[in-house]
Amino acid sequence: MQFHHHGYVSHDPRLEDARGEGIDRPEEIPEELDVLVVGTGPAGMLLAAQLSQYPETRTRIIERREGRLEIGQADGLQPRSIETFQAFGFAGQLLQEAYRITEQWYWRPDPENRDHIRRAEKSLDSAGVPGSTLTEFPHVICNQARVLDYFAEAAAKGPGRITPDYGWELADLTIEKGAERPVVARLRRTSGTDAADAADESAPVERTVRARYAVGCDGARSRVRKAIGGHLEGDSRNHAWGVMDVLVDTDFPDIRTKCVIQSGEGGNILFIPREGNSLCRIYVDLGDIPADESHAVRETPLEEIIARAQRIFQPYRLDVVDVAWWSVYEVGQRVADTFDDVAPADRGTEHPHVFIAGDACHTHSAKAGQGMNVSMQDTFNLGWKLGAVLTGRADPSLLDTYSLERQVVARRLIEFDREWSTLMGARTLDPARPELGGVDPAEVKAHYDRSEIQASGFGVHYQPSMITSEGEHQDLAAGYPIGKRFWSAPVIRVCDAVPMELGHHARADGRWRVYAFAGPEAPGQGGAIEEWARWVAEDPASPYVSSHVEGTDAGSVLDVKVIWQQDHDLIEPGDVPALFRPRFGPFGVRDEELVHAADPREDIFDLRGIDRSRGAVVVVRPDMYVGTVLPLDQPQLLADYFSAFLLPAGEARVTTLPSRRADVIGSPSPRAASLAVNDAHD
Repeated sequence: MQFHHHGYVSHDPRLEDARGEGIDRPEEIPEELDVLVVGTGPAGMLLAAQLSQYPETRTRIIERREGRLEIGQADGLQPRSIETFQAFGFAGQLLQEAYRITEQWYWRPDPENRDHIRRAEKSLDSAGVPGSTLTEFPHVICNQARVLDYFAEAAAKGPGRITPDYGWELADLTIEKGAERPVVARLRRTSGTDAADAADESAPVERTVRARYAVGCDGARSRVRKAIGGHLEGDSRNHAWGVMDVLVDTDFPDIRTKCVIQSGEGGNILFIPREGNSLCRIYVDLGDIPADESHAVRETPLEEIIARAQRIFQPYRLDVVDVAWWSVYEVGQRVADTFDDVAPADRGTEHPHVFIAGDACHTHSAKAGQGMNVSMQDTFNLGWKLGAVLTGRADPSLLDTYSLERQVVARRLIEFDREWSTLMGARTLDPARPELGGVDPAEVKAHYDRSEIQASGFGVHYQPSMITSEGEHQDLAAGYPIGKRFWSAPVIRVCDAVPMELGHHARADGRWRVYAFAGPEAPGQGGAIEEWARWVAEDPASPYVSSHVEGTDAGSVLDVKVIWQQDHDLIEPGDVPALFRPRFGPFGVRDEELVHAADPREDIFDLRGIDRSRGAVVVVRPDMYVGTVLPLDQPQLLADYFSAFLLPAGEARVTTLPSRRADVIGSPSPRAASLAVNDAHD
């Protein structure tokens, strides 16, 4: 965490200096906006936190509720989400209060008495365990409301100082093509808003705003989706489940372990311990329902759900002593036919101005723990693209990639959920009566084990586009598949010999990460790495140079780091190219934290298949997906890659006031900016 380079800081370093629209942010919603976000669920709040890093833009997020969510429906957080929270700066805090899943037990009918259940076998959750071949981040359970709190804090502490406008809903939305702010949204106050406003007869009941872009994070009944003519396509499974967050008194032995419970004839249960020790979530199978009775099942009383759960848990006692929340839902899988406002015939000639994300795009069952996780990745994909376009750093065609990438993910999600929910809702096979059909309990476990990568959030693989290359040089870094998330690995930071995870440097600040893996030469011995570093720092064609805005630090768009093969003790800072030790901040101090060495205990070159003889350049998008892999000995390929979407600095609209923030560069003196690219070694 860097924060003293602008002078001594004694306050919370996570509180960044307000800049741009974050200075004197008006209480009332302005009539002209850059981005209007509708809905403060996981997708909306992540987007608010991301756009707060672009204080040049005027963003407001509205929510029809009176205030923060208190009881969240979602609770499962997959490792990819924790990885994302790390980028937003609150993974450590959330993990302290979350429940961690390390294994899952499977219970099935007792062959001696099929009215009873017995423990059968278990699956180990490999996420976050030492030596994991999946991720260093765990799979946890935490209330959605707390996730929203953390994103709200990140948005409020960002330089844009974004906070939700509660008590407002979207009444309707239209698009005026060709206008500077083509999105026209009519907002309406909802009942139960602030008492002072309610007493003030002059307070507006409605307000019309114009925006450059709008994002609908407003749920399955999305008004934004309706406004752009979108529809959810799919079907209902005609199968219902009850779900309840409860405190129980029980003799069930696995009360603090996630369990899949299949009974003989009583149905199935998914049992999930919750954070805070005593709370648990129980999904209770309510069985198949006739197509014309889907509304009636939603009236199922809580008492019936509890009674069904008690029958399934036999021979164990299950006394529900307190109910925090409960609901009944029908399983369905649907995906929107469009994720933005551009008609298929207009692709390539028009660029989108209205987007939908989260449940507005895809709805499915809750049992695979995907909804909140995939929704957040929707807007993590979109947020930096909006920021780059609005600040003039990227061509508007970049926004076309949102629908291109995320609609494919949504369809795969629906397929995955359909398979899992079908297994969970099926009757259990009775070996004595195979003619009745059903699912072998062993198949449920096998499917779960096969699906670990998909369920963890790491199954996403973006296909080639303007920001995802074809992979001509993939062999240089085989362990970093282009289009997949950048998987961190251990390194040693040279300046202080601190062992760390390379990927944990990345912050959700809109910057691209460029990781230069050196060949066999040590610093000062020449080789491709030094020629590459010189070209990147000095050549006018280099995106590092061409994207640099006067008054900001070199590295404000491309954050370039180096990893050497040698032991950290053998690397002399003075021999390292200046690109990797830039001067920054108003006093021109050096950034010494960009230089790393392989950790001999877990060598990143071996772990990630980096070509030791040639080295490699791995370019990572702001949402932490690998955009391309390039050779060190052809530096101009870096310019070729970025030329597809990155605009020259003259097009940019950025604030240049100093920013005190974690791992983000602020504003240099003119001398410092010059030194950042011109002093080769000193």
